[in-house]
Amino acid sequence: MASHLDYFRRFSALSTEEAQAIIDSTVLHTLAKGDHLRREGETSPQTYFVQKGCVRQYRLVEGEEITTHFYTEGQWIMGPMSFGKPIPATDYLICMEPTEVVVGDEEKAQALFDLFPRFEAISRGVMETVIQEQQQAMALYHTSTPEQRYQHLLDTRPDLPQR
Repeated sequence: MASHLDYFRRFSALSTEEAQAIIDSTVLHTLAKGDHLRREGETSPQTYFVQKGCVRQYRLVEGEEITTHFYTEGQWIMGPMSFGKPIPATDYLICMEPTEVVVGDEEKAQALFDLFPRFEAISRGVMETVIQEQQQAMALYHTSTPEQRYQHLLDTRPDLPQR
């Protein structure tokens, strides 16, 4: 199982006290296959870290579901509404299998920043990494045909189609 603590440790070692503070503030949600984390039009300042499972991001275009991304173990789900003033979502997040996510929000993050100021630098590193990954995914999405995107999926995440 992917651990959000392990993810943070990619950016900096954590003391026992720091790790415990993160654990104590952790909110874990368990969702069933078919449950939505977010629907179009909803506003939510929350972020999600996939501990277990698979979440599909999609948009409705003329009544047809167009998949834009998959999130699996060890990945953060952050949308533009996660930063600053929440705006209505333009997409959906649906669980493709039983899923466990760590739920993050600004209030809990700020409390951790107050206790451990260096967490702000760790958080910035996490956000930069996630934004870079999202930019790469969007560039591929906008410059490739559906067939090319599917082949890229098979090449880079061969386990995903079976899930």
